[in-house]
Amino acid sequence: MRRYLLAFSFLLSTNLLFSQVEQTRKVPKPNTGLAKKQGAFIDVNTPTYAESSFNITQLVKDVLISSGTNSCVTPQVSNVQVSPNLPASNEDRAWGYFHRGTTNFPFKDGIVLVTGKAKNTGNNYIDVNSPLSDIVGTGSDPDLVAATNPSKALKDAVILEFDFIPTSTQVKFNYLFASEEYTGTFPCSYSDAFALLLRPVAGGPYQNMAVLPGSAGPVSVTNIRPNVQFDGSPLGCAAVNATYFGGYNTTNIETNFNGRTVPLTATATVVAGQAYHFKMVIADAGDTAYDSAVFLEGGSFNIGVELLDPSGATLPGEINVCDNVPQVITASVSDPNVNYKWYYNNGTTTTVVQGATTNSITAIQPGTYTVEVTYPGSPCPGTASIIINGGTTPSAQDATLLFCATPDVPNFDLNFAKPLISNTPGAIFHFYVNQADALAQNNSYIQDPYHFNGTDGQILYVVVSNGGFCSKMVKLTLAKETTPVATLTTSKFKICPGDSVVLTATGGTTYHWSNFSGTGATQTVTLDHTTTFEVYAVGAKGCTSTLPAKITVEVVPEIVTALKDVETCIGDRVTLDAGTGPNYIYLWSTGESTQTISVDKLGIYSVVIDNGYCKRTFTAKVLAAASPFITGLSYENNTLTVTANNPPINNIPTTLEYSIDGINWQTSNVFSGLTNNANYTVYVKTQGRSCENSVDFFTLHINNVITPNQDGINDVVDLTSLGNFENFTGSIYDRYGVEVFRFTKQNPIWNGTVGGKILPTSTYWYKFNFQYPKSKVQMGTSGWIMLKNRE
Repeated sequence: MRRYLLAFSFLLSTNLLFSQVEQTRKVPKPNTGLAKKQGAFIDVNTPTYAESSFNITQLVKDVLISSGTNSCVTPQVSNVQVSPNLPASNEDRAWGYFHRGTTNFPFKDGIVLVTGKAKNTGNNYIDVNSPLSDIVGTGSDPDLVAATNPSKALKDAVILEFDFIPTSTQVKFNYLFASEEYTGTFPCSYSDAFALLLRPVAGGPYQNMAVLPGSAGPVSVTNIRPNVQFDGSPLGCAAVNATYFGGYNTTNIETNFNGRTVPLTATATVVAGQAYHFKMVIADAGDTAYDSAVFLEGGSFNIGVELLDPSGATLPGEINVCDNVPQVITASVSDPNVNYKWYYNNGTTTTVVQGATTNSITAIQPGTYTVEVTYPGSPCPGTASIIINGGTTPSAQDATLLFCATPDVPNFDLNFAKPLISNTPGAIFHFYVNQADALAQNNSYIQDPYHFNGTDGQILYVVVSNGGFCSKMVKLTLAKETTPVATLTTSKFKICPGDSVVLTATGGTTYHWSNFSGTGATQTVTLDHTTTFEVYAVGAKGCTSTLPAKITVEVVPEIVTALKDVETCIGDRVTLDAGTGPNYIYLWSTGESTQTISVDKLGIYSVVIDNGYCKRTFTAKVLAAASPFITGLSYENNTLTVTANNPPINNIPTTLEYSIDGINWQTSNVFSGLTNNANYTVYVKTQGRSCENSVDFFTLHINNVITPNQDGINDVVDLTSLGNFENFTGSIYDRYGVEVFRFTKQNPIWNGTVGGKILPTSTYWYKFNFQYPKSKVQMGTSGWIMLKNRE
């Protein structure tokens, strides 16, 4: 059996996938060249110091604030917390007590917080790189994120926080910041996050105290850096605030951090007697490989103030003061050799006024102020007290009251002006027609503020008081306008989905639309569903209509169509259907006005459908249907089998018919009884349609055995019939691949000889090609022939 297939082309596509792998920052720590025990280190959580066993509350009260001294000025400290909350007995805790020991560290002692293990910040030469997350699994901190706006995710957050009530107007801490981020070129772009946050316990935003003087920015590695690396090579980016850089670690190691800042002071202004929440938080940024720490100097929590009378006269035992107007109070003793201590009592608690060490103080809030004057060697101080009765003047501002008059309500209700003037709870209002009466605060105020017959533009004088001795006078301007009435019209009451209408409002100067923004009189809106619109009319002074004007625009059902693209065989007719709907009227591009039309030409057809409210245009393409085509022909034993591609028409499968004469058609693709070495035209078409294709075929048959003995039977290989085809070539080869005969149109017959010499009996190979003149399809075949020569 031999099979002869037509040649077809194909495409091969290849998809390539690329991926990117983010590299993790991993740069070795600069080598100091020091052995483990070289250099001098600070002591951290060392058992030789009693403070190393202190819990966090003891560290705050007895180290950070008093530093072991017996101070009389002890602020109220509460709610001391540390996170991660590991006990003082845990060696891996991230906080602790440090002492400079034999080093030149700037601070004698204090508290340290580190994003690793606190004990590794000093003691011996140990890489402090001990990710805290491996121990307790800490993460970020929202307050630190809000304060520093880090560019990388925060990890290993360590937090020290407590509440305290200062007795002065200022809070100070001395601290320095140290970090392993002072490594290589990291200061150009990497910095762990750090903040000293302060806010009132009652609420309000945090104030970050960890900032440089003169608005120079936050304390961080990227904001405090020199222009060189540890080894002296250029850093790769410009120096920033280098005067605050304390230096890289030298032979006198001091800590296990690569670099640190100079001692800094965190300062914040506070209100004496008001509870504050302090929160110190530090965290790794981006990764946990490089840790940072903050060192707070012991005893650097600084507080204190005093009070006096500016005239020098003896103050009465009790005075009235509004709005905490500063009152200068002076002690009666003025001696540089005595010590002054001031106390303040708010009625429930007595606290020391921080920083008050002179004989003068300014009282800024109500309460009892007491001064203690202590002479050298005297165990008991002298005291004097004064009570300041405080009052708060209600907040008040000038205002304008708009009254929208109606026939039923012609007069002002002045009570509506109260929230415009003041939002202070409990404030008392008196409205005066005359300014002189208001200044005198007499009883000539308006007795019936609910029904005041005022005029447009009239000015009233309002005294706002707290019911006691604190008050303020402001002006109230009256504005009066007749309440407008709104109307609304529309350009269309019924539209199709997606169409627009113009809405027009009248009755006001401006308008408030309930459905959309805008204050103009007209609105253009596109709708896809039925909608009711509302609009209020607004007068020139701002009065709004009592009721809105309403109007409903109905959206009728969308015009839909059954029209779609179709395929048809050239010469066939096809029906285009526009579909049905309520009140549909049709107009085709052919001029017809029926629901359907029948066409026999390829192209684009359109129809306009009108439902009485809108029009829609729809189009359909009449496309040429793909004709079936022959993909393979197989001929054997006088039987031809046809393989064809059968594309659907309009996505509907079709049936094929076959023919070898173009007259007689059959649904079977097999034809038997064909003549060898004869030309045929094979046809295929879509049943019931005009789509058709054909291809030429030659029923080639070659005997596998020739016996050139001149008996007239199988004496030669005769390819004369192929000579009529274009590009006819062919050759006979022996088993060694040597060409022994070449076919041509002039010499298409081989008789088993070469050059007139009889070839020996053997198996020979043939190969030849030809081209169909009509289809230009190139055919090729090869095979073997047994040559039997009898000598």
